[in-house]
Amino acid sequence: MALLTFKGGVHPPEKKELAEHKQIKILPLPEKVYIYTTNHLGTPAKIIVEPGQKVKTGQKIGEANGFISANIHSTITGEVIEIVKMTNAATGTRNDVVVIQRTGDDEWDLIPEHGDYTKKTPEEIVNIVKEAGIVGLGGAMFPSHVKMSIPKGKKAEYLIINAAECEPYITIDNRMMIEKSSEIVKGIKIIMHATGVKKAYIGIESNKPEAIEKMKEAVSGEPIEVKVLKTKYPQGAEKQLIYAITKKEVPSGGLPLDVGVIVFNVSTTYVIYEAVEHGKPLVERGITLTGEGVKNPGNFIYRIGTKVKDLLDHVGLVEEEKIDRILYGGPMMGIPLPDIELPTFKGNNALTVLTKDIVPKKESFPCIRCSKCVQVCPINLMPYLLKLQVEKREYDKAMEYGLMDCIECGSCSYACPAGIELVKNFKTGKKVARALKGRAKK
Repeated sequence: MALLTFKGGVHPPEKKELAEHKQIKILPLPEKVYIYTTNHLGTPAKIIVEPGQKVKTGQKIGEANGFISANIHSTITGEVIEIVKMTNAATGTRNDVVVIQRTGDDEWDLIPEHGDYTKKTPEEIVNIVKEAGIVGLGGAMFPSHVKMSIPKGKKAEYLIINAAECEPYITIDNRMMIEKSSEIVKGIKIIMHATGVKKAYIGIESNKPEAIEKMKEAVSGEPIEVKVLKTKYPQGAEKQLIYAITKKEVPSGGLPLDVGVIVFNVSTTYVIYEAVEHGKPLVERGITLTGEGVKNPGNFIYRIGTKVKDLLDHVGLVEEEKIDRILYGGPMMGIPLPDIELPTFKGNNALTVLTKDIVPKKESFPCIRCSKCVQVCPINLMPYLLKLQVEKREYDKAMEYGLMDCIECGSCSYACPAGIELVKNFKTGKKVARALKGRAKK
């Protein structure tokens, strides 16, 4: 039987072997955490604590401040010592950060309305998810309560759980499925109960045989089906995943709900279970610490807001002169870290440390019109043409040709024999195009 997949894509070295067989370990509590008000997509949270105030683990320290926004919580028990501005590498902006000093072991402030989901209304479940500050843990950090609130006139026919984990090196979702399969299935049933969806699919790449078997066992007798996907990057991209499983195409500028689908990352599903059944706000999550520059790679549970340096200290790094770069995430879509003193945030599923000997030193040459970028683009764009339009500042034309549909997966840059960093060009073009569009509205 042919494996499910999509058109285009690439096959970078997987490098999963560095951590895929390492069981998840719980890291010690940090002495200090730094909680961004921008731990989600959308409007920053409104801070509701002051320096000198005592806080418990799970206590709300910032409230959602708009329709697309999310609560933030203290991830340790301690004292708020200051509120400062820090760079958020994910957004490229400087944001308010609540700094908390730990004063002892966890004293939990749980969500009081938690309990058996079958005895709760959909609205009650969505409210618990909102109170818990849960966002997409696959990287986008879209507030989960918003996604679970199906607008009037819309209907979700299918729920898809994104367990592809196609990014090289990263293995935390794989380990979560192996070690927490029954809890994940409970999380799926909670989402189905809250959204009215009658059928769910779990999409897992074929390179995760143990996770596939564990999840198949866990869904036995449930209206949930495991779908095995071809191992190919970017199989975990939302639109590509939807097409692979349902053969439905999300329209340009559209959302999954436009084709009757909602998508949740598998780790997000787990924290939804923890919030609804046990009242636990999103204060910790799983992460893969990996790469050739890490001495003891593995999978861990850590408290959100821990500094990157503190996490890396637990696994050890090779000599500094051997390290090429440290990334939030993986090598294809990861964000280069300008400073390891920066804190982590809710969307951090990996820290990847790449060494100079494995990072290709590609020289850049003029485009040779080979069309390899077109062949691998999962969105069916013409990257070479978009590059020319952005360079010529023809932003209207670039948008007509799908610039804003680019998912910045990096497949075109990876495949380009001329070594052209196409994605960097598109990211810049998008920023300028959005700015020009914003000015035109004023």
